[in-house]
Parts: sequence; structure tokens; C-alpha cells
Amino acid sequence: MSELVYVGMSGGVDSALAAALLIEQGYDVHGVYMRNWSRDLPGFKCPWAEELADAERVAVTLGIDLDVWDCEAEYKATVVDYLVDSYARGYTPNPDVMCNQTVKFGTFADRAFAEGADLIATGHYARVEHGAQGSPARLLRSADAHKDQTYFLWRVGGEVLNRSLFPVGDIPSKAEVRHMCAERGLGIENKPDSDGICFIGPVGLRTFLLDTLERRAGNVVEWETGTVLGHHDGAFLFTVGQRRGLDLGGGPARYVVSTDVQENVVYVTADPHCPALWTEGQMLEDCHWVCGEPPAAGNYLVRTRHTGQLREARVEPCGDHACKVTYSEAVRTVAPGQSAVIYDGEECLGGGIIARPDPALY
Repeated sequence: MSELVYVGMSGGVDSALAAALLIEQGYDVHGVYMRNWSRDLPGFKCPWAEELADAERVAVTLGIDLDVWDCEAEYKATVVDYLVDSYARGYTPNPDVMCNQTVKFGTFADRAFAEGADLIATGHYARVEHGAQGSPARLLRSADAHKDQTYFLWRVGGEVLNRSLFPVGDIPSKAEVRHMCAERGLGIENKPDSDGICFIGPVGLRTFLLDTLERRAGNVVEWETGTVLGHHDGAFLFTVGQRRGLDLGGGPARYVVSTDVQENVVYVTADPHCPALWTEGQMLEDCHWVCGEPPAAGNYLVRTRHTGQLREARVEPCGDHACKVTYSEAVRTVAPGQSAVIYDGEECLGGGIIARPDPALY
């Protein structure tokens, strides 16, 4: 009897091909569309119904069942509220990281296994090496280096990964994924990639935050001199390194150095070599490790944004849920709240949330 696999089908190209490949590999495939968000925003109609229609067409083509699961409560509590709370506290979060942990490999996985699934699968660009005799799986970067999504999967534990499949992880390019969809007549190969935060859409993060959080007028201050250069609608709207949207009129381009949401001040500099824009290390908090245990202190590769450069650094765990990262040379400062993901060669070990630097630095 073939193993039963529940496949998360989003209506996109990658999950459609994932389902098709699993059928070809002899699995008993059951599709699930997770309705995570259906709220319209001013100027933006949530496309969930269109996405579901695409998933249904693919399921009909493949001859598999497709269930619709309402995951909105979990998604709002663990992704949307997390994003809003993070910005309100002056952090710049990665909502996709939380969605993978709490919804796709949380709610979806738990319900699928409760209904009798042997495995779950998604269209993520990643690879997994299943552990023997109950040991946790290893999470590996995908064959397509540009599309690799392990950066968003670092909070998923090795236990659930041991029962997970990533069928497109070995495919070398998105172009090949689209070609394979066309070969199989899935009718979805020309659909554009999703971009940005799915529940915000084209209205943009600023509009969403101003629709959610209280607008608070404050000052934009030059970091070096303390001179007030302009004003803003809320320090929570800005992130470290940001250049656009400062609305300071003419003059040189300026970069956000830091934000103080308590005092509602945004600090900026016109000097790209300003020491506050560079760092030789980061403290990580709320660390998670795929195998459940922190790695030994040593030299690893660290990535601080999706598709960003993998940089060599020394990683020193400080207990189970914190660690210190030290680079061999100064790197651009990354906004607190972003993820720093740690790799040993091809293997994603886990990571942490970049903590706020000591206020004394500013």
C-alpha cells in the first residue's frame, strides 16, 4: 500500500508540480488548500478565491481530491499579529518564517498526521535528508541556489521535517519547474511568482501598518549631530538601512541608522560609511535548531536575508536559545527582528532573531 501524502497546494506553480511529481513517484496524494487570509484591504482585494480556483483546476487535472482548510485564526495569531507587534516594538520581522513554523509545518502538519497522512509535502525550494531510526532530519539547501528557501524554514524542527517532502528541491531552476508543469499539462506554468507579503499585496507595508497602528508624528534626526531634518508618521514605519520614504526633500541620500519607537525618533545619516551602519557581530535571540540542539561553537556560514550572501562567521551558542555571531570583517548592519540563518556547508542548522544592539551605541 502506497504512503499517503498530504500536499499543501497554494494555487502556484511549485506546489502544482510537487503534487504531480509525487503521483509519478507512486504516492497516494491528497491536496489541501490552506485558506490563511481572506480579508480585503483598501485598494486590494485578497486573491484567495482565485488562488483556490487555480489549485482546484490542478487537482482536477491530476485526478486528486482537494480539501480547503480554514487556517485564518492560527495565521492571524501567529503571523499577522506577530508582524504588527514586531513593528510596533521597532523590529523588522520575517512573517514567512513564522508562517512556516506555525501554519504550514504546524497546523497543517498536525491536522494532516491526525487524519492519517504518512507524510506532508510542499513546493518549497529545499531538500531534506531523513534521519534513521527516529533521529531528526537534516535540512539542506536546494539545487537552485537563487530560489533556495531554507532561509524561511530554519524554525521548522527536524521531527516534522522527517515526515516532510520537498519534491522541487532537486530541480536546478524555476525555468525547469515551469517547463515540467507545461509538459504535464497543468496549465499553470505561466503564472507569475508571488512577491512580497501575501496578505498585504500591492497596497504596501506602510499602508497596512498605518491602517493597523496609530499614526504618531515624530522627528527624523541626524545621527551625527542631533539636528532635526524632518518629520515622520511613526518610527515603526522605518527599518535600519532604509533609504527611500524619508521625505527629507533635497540634499544627499540618507540611510536609517536606528529607530526609537518609545521616543518616536528615526535617526539617519548621509554617510554610507557611518559606523552605525556597519557591525562586526550580532547577538541572536529566540534561536531554534533543526536537530533540537545548538551546534558546537565554531566557524559557519551565516545568511541575514533571503538570497543574501553567505558569510563566514564564528558562531558561539549562549545556551539553547541565544548565540553570538562574529564576522571576520565588518558587514552592513541588519535590522533587529530579521533572521540570521546558520549553515554548515549545504546544511541549514537553524538560526535566530537579530537582537537590538546596545542603545549606548547610539
